Amino acid sequence: QVQLVESGGGQVQAGDSLRLSCAASGRTFSSIVMGWFRQAPGKEREFVAAIRWSGGSTYYADSVKGRFTISRDKFKNLVYLQMNSLKPEDTAVYYCAARRGTYFAINGDEYDYWGQGTQVTVSS
Repeated sequence: QVQLVESGGGQVQAGDSLRLSCAASGRTFSSIVMGWFRQAPGKEREFVAAIRWSGGSTYYADSVKGRFTISRDKFKNLVYLQMNSLKPEDTAVYYCAARRGTYFAINGDEYDYWGQGTQVTVSS
């Protein structure tokens, strides 16, 4: 089992920045992809970004490309989501997820482990 715990959410103004963290613990795998997803009220869960744990390559949704940056600290077992130039439409619960393998899956059903989520609210 892999345990994921998100932190760093909050309420900010449009244009502000926020950094989310995801602490990973438990079983380790030789190949794993860490992802961030979000879900706004009344909307479906949406892929945001993903990173390969071993090599560090990344993949982003078009809606956040150029504004959000995913990164990881292999020594601390942390994954970050740096969010800049936040917009009201970024308001959602943000979830950290993990899947075994190296494929950048954008479908949440392909992820094996999930955190409990952290709320991000962006006001105009």
